[in-house]
Amino acid sequence: MPPKFGTSGLRGLVTDLTDPLCAGYTFAFLRGAETDGTVLIARDMRASSPRMAAAVASGAARLGLRALDCGVLPTPALALLATARGTAAVMVTGSHIPDDRNGLKFYTRHGEITKDDEAAITAGVAELDLTAAVDTAELIPETAALSAFSDRYTSFFPSDYLAQMRIGFYEHSSAARACLSAILTGLGADCISLGPSDRFIPVDTEAVDPSTQDMLAGWARDHRLDAIVSTDGDADRPMLADAQGQIIPGDRLGPLTALAIGATDLVTPVSSNTLVDAMGSFTVHRTRIGSPHVIAGMQAARTAGAKAVAGYEANGGFLTGFTASRDGRSLPPLMTRDSVLPLIAPLGLARERGLTLAALNATLPARFTATDRLVGVETDASARLIRSIDDDGPARTELFEGLGTVAAVDRTDGFRATLADGRIAHLRPSGNAPECRVYAEAESPEAAHALQSEVMSRVARMLDGGAR
Repeated sequence: MPPKFGTSGLRGLVTDLTDPLCAGYTFAFLRGAETDGTVLIARDMRASSPRMAAAVASGAARLGLRALDCGVLPTPALALLATARGTAAVMVTGSHIPDDRNGLKFYTRHGEITKDDEAAITAGVAELDLTAAVDTAELIPETAALSAFSDRYTSFFPSDYLAQMRIGFYEHSSAARACLSAILTGLGADCISLGPSDRFIPVDTEAVDPSTQDMLAGWARDHRLDAIVSTDGDADRPMLADAQGQIIPGDRLGPLTALAIGATDLVTPVSSNTLVDAMGSFTVHRTRIGSPHVIAGMQAARTAGAKAVAGYEANGGFLTGFTASRDGRSLPPLMTRDSVLPLIAPLGLARERGLTLAALNATLPARFTATDRLVGVETDASARLIRSIDDDGPARTELFEGLGTVAAVDRTDGFRATLADGRIAHLRPSGNAPECRVYAEAESPEAAHALQSEVMSRVARMLDGGAR
């Protein structure tokens, strides 16, 4: 499958992300973007990322733009600098997917590009020769992004916001290795480095494997930690575990973060936990899955008059659409997924309330989610199976027999069925990789995992029976 835009950015196999293709997509993006004569370029720690960053610089050079090399950097840090400079940026990353894949994320001076922008870039690329050799272009070092990103948090939260908290940082190959420890320490925490790796490790914050969960629990116990923080590869999705090493899902971090910064309206995909609706603290707007859809929903909410709009995804990425205030200090908007704010804010909120992180999590309504994915399933195969289930025929009967009656269906993104007892099962093709995503929600973690596991097992059998 050739590289294509998914839920966030262009993704594909490294072998298909050739230098001419990377340069061509960059050229098509920048041809319609406002710049200050430069383009900012950063990357994650994949082995293929430096080569692709050089190709991006070549695409910029075709338009006479100077390519500024920010090095390995969190995606939100790159977006923040692009907004401050009033110019465009390109992040070379495949986010959480395996190392044999990679991608490009594009940012205007206003933030992450929209689905309309993606369509325009795709149309522009269709006019280009993607086989022509790529010229070498100069990459000029740029070091301002990290300090600006760190200052965003250390100048907003008080210096003792995380005081007396012992926090482990699972570094692996996260782009946040460049700054997260310093941010936590700057807010008063005792930060312990855990598991750094020079080999890229694909961490999916929505579907953490059992071996990683066991590793986190062991670290929490052995180091007597209050919490463990981490991110995905490009540091736009957080992972937060409590003192027992139990991961707090991203769609629970989102509402907690919103409470901490005073948001009134929350935009989140249909896959996010319904506990936010039950809280009664926010006006909630639902969208399709993917940060471009969340951004469009935030823009629509602001146009309709909402003042303090934020967004989040089930993967934990948090978007700030307003200027938050605290004790005379301000946190400006950042219209792209951020992993740092939804790590800091819940930790600080727990400390301010005199609670452990687990106890703070327990104050939220008792709705729990579970998610996993079937790998090696092409998008077309997932889509065919989901259409057959949606037809309310034998395939739906086969999937839900013995599980309960389907009381309602939401087709905002994939097939999301609410059962008569309130449990939810949701299927959709991944927008980033050959995977079929399976989500579940129920009244307890055990019930959510049981439903998710059973539905995924049945989907696998149905795919093996011919849908692949």
